[in-house]
Amino acid sequence: MNQVGLVGRITKNPVLRQLSDNKQQTGFFIAINRNFRNNQGAVDADFVQCVAWGKLAERIVDYCGKGSLIGVNGRLQSRTYMNRENKKVYTTEVVVEDVRFYALKTRDHQQVPEKGFSLPATAQHVPDHFVLPEKEEQLPISQM
Repeated sequence: MNQVGLVGRITKNPVLRQLSDNKQQTGFFIAINRNFRNNQGAVDADFVQCVAWGKLAERIVDYCGKGSLIGVNGRLQSRTYMNRENKKVYTTEVVVEDVRFYALKTRDHQQVPEKGFSLPATAQHVPDHFVLPEKEEQLPISQM
């Protein structure tokens, strides 16, 4: 069985991509804090690459900004591609099949949900120790 469920914060505003075959896609990372402190007393985080397609990708881009706390359910996918330096790159990502919005950060073009699509009435409490890196350079770089 290939099934994964994660809760974390989006590290950058997701961007919707229109692909040549009229499909829509977005790729993003979520930061997931570890349940323990490192030797320096800080909480480390893992950064997990995610990809969503179609209407689900649209919803994520429409409602989620950097720092939004979301839950994703989906499957792990491993793939390879050739980068700009003509080197083979291996990557593993979560193909998102379902998303839950827990605590949304507003975007410049915040939209109102359409009928039949519901955001949570109340956001869950976000633990105080849940943090993102202070510098954007500390975030992983997406090759998408």
